[in-house]
Amino acid sequence: MKDQKLTMFCPDLNSALKIPFIADGVSAGFPSPATDFLENNIDLNKELSQNPLATFYIKVKGNSMMDAGINDKDVLVVDRSLEPQNNKVAVCYVDGAFTVKRILLEKDCLYLMPENKEYSPIKITKDMELIIWGIVTYVIKKI
Repeated sequence: MKDQKLTMFCPDLNSALKIPFIADGVSAGFPSPATDFLENNIDLNKELSQNPLATFYIKVKGNSMMDAGINDKDVLVVDRSLEPQNNKVAVCYVDGAFTVKRILLEKDCLYLMPENKEYSPIKITKDMELIIWGIVTYVIKKI
């Protein structure tokens, strides 16, 4: 099994870092006239965390989820308070190693699905140790 390696970080909810934020957004279609350039501040720790005490940031190493838009060196925002559900992307602890995969529930069977055809699904059996550690809520990437 080819696993992605993950590096985990806790959000710093006490950070005083102020990042300028233009709440009106930017057009991804035709340019629109700027109504004004008022800036607010945004705290990404708070903005990306529905449940701050259960949220972690995890850096991805590997490419088994690239077709889901999750690439090497991306940072995942993971919420441990969310219930695992079919088709959700989750950080899982399988037989002593962390991996990120999509959950696939079938009748009497659970699979952890990669999103790269070079990787095989992981069929979870009763002999395996599985902890669904958290659900991925956001992907932060450098472009």
